This record gives sequence, C-alpha cells and structure tokens, in this order.
Amino acid sequence: MLPASISFGEVVHAWDTFKAAGYVVDFVSPDGGDVPILDEYVSEDVASRIEDEEVMRGLRNTAKPEQIDPARYRAVYYVGGSNAIYGVPEHSVLQSIAMHVYERNGGVISAVCHGTAGLVNLKLASGQNLVAGKRISGFPEEHERQDAAYFKEFPFLIRKTVEDRGGVFHALDSEDPYIEIDGRVVTGQNYASAKPVAEAVVDVLRRLTGQQSGRGAVKG
Repeated sequence: MLPASISFGEVVHAWDTFKAAGYVVDFVSPDGGDVPILDEYVSEDVASRIEDEEVMRGLRNTAKPEQIDPARYRAVYYVGGSNAIYGVPEHSVLQSIAMHVYERNGGVISAVCHGTAGLVNLKLASGQNLVAGKRISGFPEEHERQDAAYFKEFPFLIRKTVEDRGGVFHALDSEDPYIEIDGRVVTGQNYASAKPVAEAVVDVLRRLTGQQSGRGAVKG
C-alpha cells in the first residue's frame, strides 16, 4: 500500500477564502485525528503555512464523522490529494452528513481536484445520484501518470465514475483554474481551482441566504 496525503494548499486556499468571508471552518476525516500531509503535497506557495497554528490544529485534530452535527453547517468542501480517493467516498456517515447539509439545510456541496471522489457515491433521498445530470469537474484520469504506482492503486477513476453515475464531466487540458457551478454543487478541476471553488461556494451561499456569515465544513 502506498502512502496518501491531503493536498495542503487546497486546504489553505479554501480556508483563507472562507475565513475572509466570515465563515467558521471545521475539519472532519474518516477516522478523525491527524490527517497525513506528505511533503510532496505541500507546494512552495503555502509551505510557510505548515507553521500556521490555527490551520495545523484543525488538521491534527480533525473530528470523527460521528462527532459532527450536520444541522450546524451550510457547506461541505471535499479537499483533494490522493487521500481523498481512499476511505472518503464509501464512508456512510460522511455521506449522511453531506446529504443532510445539501437536502435538509439547503446547503452547498463542493469539491476540488481528487476531492470530487467524495461526491461519486452521494445519493439524494429519492435514491438518485447527486451528480446525475449535473456538470461536474475534478481531476480526470487522463491527466494522471497512468504508469505510476499510485495510479495503479486507485479503486476507481473519477471521470469514468462520475459519468457512470449520470454526471456530465468537464475538464480542460490545462493546469489553469477551472470550475463548474451547477445549482448548489460546486466542483473544481485542479489545485489552481481551490480558491475559485471556495469563492464560488461563498457566492452561492450569499445568494441563498443574503448573509455574509455562517458555518462551513472542510472534509479532508
């Protein structure tokens, strides 16, 4: 088994955007506690933030899904990194949290890069897949290093699975930011899309509520 990690920059860029908008950000992971952060997933633009006590306290002490009261949240943000494709998509409690926020709270579901893996198994109360009929972005398998050991360990492919679930997948052949906004579902293609995704989540929430403060959740 190969080591996996969250994408630290995708946390930081979203964190800064949500905090600047007046939102409280909480962290949750499949097992709670310390989430893995490998050096290769800490880009130069955010390396200094490893010393940010507030961010690191959240990442070193993530809540267990069972500790989360979904009634308190208006948004879910699935962080990318290779860690996102393991343990998150099939976690029934994380799924329940997300769908409570989306259906009962009228909130937003969002994801960036490999974080889109967290959306593929989400189902509405009707039994329909959340992504069905929706424009979705994320990190497509054609952009992966397909001869690399990590790729051979992936349990599923993001584009293929989104499309199998009825979603309409969009991605650019580029490292430029790219996001899709389809109602209350916001997704981004790559690392560069983390801040635009977070900004779009804030915009959607403001349109929905007319308020500039609330609570949001980050999922690692």
